[in-house]
Amino acid sequence: MTDLTNQRRMAANVIGIGAHRIWLNPEEAEDIAGATTREDIRGLIESGAIVAKPKKGVSRARARLRDEKRRYGHQSGHGSRKGKKGARTPRKRSWIIKIRALRARLKELRADGTLPPNVYCKVYRKAKGGEYKSVAHLNAHLAVQGYLK
Repeated sequence: MTDLTNQRRMAANVIGIGAHRIWLNPEEAEDIAGATTREDIRGLIESGAIVAKPKKGVSRARARLRDEKRRYGHQSGHGSRKGKKGARTPRKRSWIIKIRALRARLKELRADGTLPPNVYCKVYRKAKGGEYKSVAHLNAHLAVQGYLK
C-alpha cells in the first residue's frame, strides 16, 4: 500500500477541513498516489475518488430525555444538585410565592364573608410578619380560632 499522507493533507487543505475527515477511495489508490499537485487533487475530488466525511456531532437525544424527566420533577435528588437551596430558588422568590398564596386565600375568605374586616386585618399583618408557613398552616390557625368550619 502506498503512502498517501501528502495527498490526504493536500486534499484537507483544498477542501478546508481536517485530514481525518478525508476519505480516499481504496480502489483508486494508484490514481491518488499519482496526484502531486493541488490541481490533481481537485480533479480527484470532482471524480469522487476523494470525499469529505460528514462531521460527527454530539447527540442531544439523552439530553432531551433528561429534560423531559426533569419537567416531571425526576432526576433532581441530592446527588444531582450543585447549588445551595438558596441558589436554586432564592429566598426572596420563595417568599413571594408564599405571600401571594396567603394573601389570595385571605382575600377569598374576606370576599365570602368568612373573615370579618378586623380579623382579616390582623391575620394579614401576621402573614406579612412571616407567621404562617403555608396556606395549610394559615387554614389550621383560622380553624383553631374558630373562623373556619
